[in-house]
Amino acid sequence: MDATPLAEQLSTRIVDDLRRNGAVEGTRLVERTLAGQLGVSRTPVRAALALLVEAGTVRRDGRGHVLAQLPPAGQDAGPEEAAYLAIAGDRLDGELGEQVTENALMRRYGLGAGQLQQVLRRIASEGWAEPAPGYGWRFREVLTSSDAYRQSHRFRLIVEPAALLEPGYRVDVAELTARRAEQVALADGRAAQVSVPELFDLNSRFHEVLVAGAHNPFLVDSVARVNRLRRLQEYRRTLRPARAQARCAEHVAIADLVLDGRLAEASALLGEHLGGVAEEKGR
Repeated sequence: MDATPLAEQLSTRIVDDLRRNGAVEGTRLVERTLAGQLGVSRTPVRAALALLVEAGTVRRDGRGHVLAQLPPAGQDAGPEEAAYLAIAGDRLDGELGEQVTENALMRRYGLGAGQLQQVLRRIASEGWAEPAPGYGWRFREVLTSSDAYRQSHRFRLIVEPAALLEPGYRVDVAELTARRAEQVALADGRAAQVSVPELFDLNSRFHEVLVAGAHNPFLVDSVARVNRLRRLQEYRRTLRPARAQARCAEHVAIADLVLDGRLAEASALLGEHLGGVAEEKGR
């Protein structure tokens, strides 16, 4: 089925929430409840559930949708995950050109048509490739050099702490509380269990919620764009599990300061956090 980027993103968030809450087979999924939790209408939730049914994660019964089985959280989740990471690596290494056909991708990575569509939907939802006009797929700009990667961290170090000091800063408390809960789980050991892309998404989501509190669309859009551009570099430079857990614990401390209204302290700690991450990953 054709899937929108929003449906892809929502399906990932639904699975993340189910896993974090310890959901078991048979857990009922109510469209209206999910729409409220995700802050969207029921239509994209319905599309996200359809994707999960297609993937075998959710099944229909007479009353709606229930959880069938959660997909593996680790990196070895199947050929689609391996192909996804291989495509990312080949794109960084310049092994894939700006445009490529689906047949070429199936041959190169040993995928069936259905498997490739699943991988391409994921890549499109993350924003680093899109269907080309007429035929094939076109890769979008990413950071491919070490210098550009370091500059992206300098940008974040300048912009993100400053966002917390903007006049009228007001964070979405419910959203930050939800993201804080994710970071607590990561700090408590989940960082060693999730895949590298999932860890990147969870951490990026946390930082983007912080910046969104400035209510400045230019800040929000620029940080989101930098996160998209640096995504593939992050897959190669991700922190070791112990360090990742420590950095997630710092996220929790920053969230607590923001929720307490201690924005100057939160800004300072965020700056220290970003500087430390940049030093570790820049080695």
